[in-house]
Amino acid sequence: MPSTLPDGDPVPPDGSLPASAAVGAAGRTLSFYVHVPFCATRCGYCDFNTYTAGELGTDASPQSWFDAALAEIELAATVLGGDRPVSTVFVGGGTPSLVGADPLVDLLAAIRDRFGLTADAEVTTEANPESTDPALLARLRRAGYTRLSLGLQSTSRRVLTILDRTHTPGRALDVVRWAHAEGFAHVNLDLIYGTPGETDEEFARSLADVVASGVDHVSAYSLIVEPGTRMARAVDRGVLPMPDEDVLADRYLLAESALTGAGFGWYEVSNWARDDAAHCRHNLAYWTGQDWWGIGPGAHSHVGGVRWWNVKHPAAYARRLADGVSPGQAREVLTGEQRATEDVLLRLRLRAGLPVDRLAPAGRAVAAAAADRGLLDAAALAGGTARLTLPGRLLADGIALELLG
Repeated sequence: MPSTLPDGDPVPPDGSLPASAAVGAAGRTLSFYVHVPFCATRCGYCDFNTYTAGELGTDASPQSWFDAALAEIELAATVLGGDRPVSTVFVGGGTPSLVGADPLVDLLAAIRDRFGLTADAEVTTEANPESTDPALLARLRRAGYTRLSLGLQSTSRRVLTILDRTHTPGRALDVVRWAHAEGFAHVNLDLIYGTPGETDEEFARSLADVVASGVDHVSAYSLIVEPGTRMARAVDRGVLPMPDEDVLADRYLLAESALTGAGFGWYEVSNWARDDAAHCRHNLAYWTGQDWWGIGPGAHSHVGGVRWWNVKHPAAYARRLADGVSPGQAREVLTGEQRATEDVLLRLRLRAGLPVDRLAPAGRAVAAAAADRGLLDAAALAGGTARLTLPGRLLADGIALELLG
């Protein structure tokens, strides 16, 4: 089942933000994330805020979600003023392709009409291979979508079965070809490594298939067994083994070797691209502390150090917006110290690295020691940037915590 939301302070009924959120806004980009909470089936490892038709019952529908999402875009325009063009839009989920082209086209049009898009705006949708076809892609491309992100996970039928994925191994690769034919500038494939029982050979084959597909972006994530999921229960019963940390590290090194050898370069610990133009600018907005508004049930937003999150259930989300009330469940106004801490945690994961002057003196001493251990690039550190080496990338979160003292 979906994970629980954190506690926080109440969100004003009109969604208004404190004056501090507007400070420095001209120097930050604005992005929109649109959450589609629907899936045909629930994968055994998933704890995202998504719902199958059986889980929703008659309390909510794609139409009520769509109407509410349009209303939240209007709310965002009222709160933010509607005079900041949007740099990136990312439609995720869930399964955006499951609702068809019309809602995705219309929601993008609403954002464009109320805010405007920058001339080089990046517009991404996630898609499930089984609910995607050339006609859908053609509609989305004509509407202004520039980037497609597909959940491949693996090209091993056996591994897909363990993950409860319903698509066939080759379907995602077919979708990649269709996307290129329709003129999508950038296509990403997601991989998961460390599935219980997955072999080195199976993961190597998945990597080879991804490279051969011609995509220009790859995301590779280690499997996390989230509490409360069907996979977690199988692990607890001994039906599946818990992913082994050493195996996960070996798989990461295998991904780095295969992708680098094929001309990809890492720009974030779990993301590789063929060139700078293929970087996911939407995710970079998250990682560098820009502004974004999350549309949809359970979606999170951040504007000028104010972070809030919407009520989770699609029915509650739709009811609030139908009543003219913000769907925000709670929020927090980050302190300067909290923002600085998050900046270290996120920027260290980037190849661009973390400016050393953002660290306290004790943190700079830790950085020097980490460079001596081969975890940070010594030459980059001498130039004022803390940048992870390959061994350091395996320990990124731990190093960040050490730098923070």
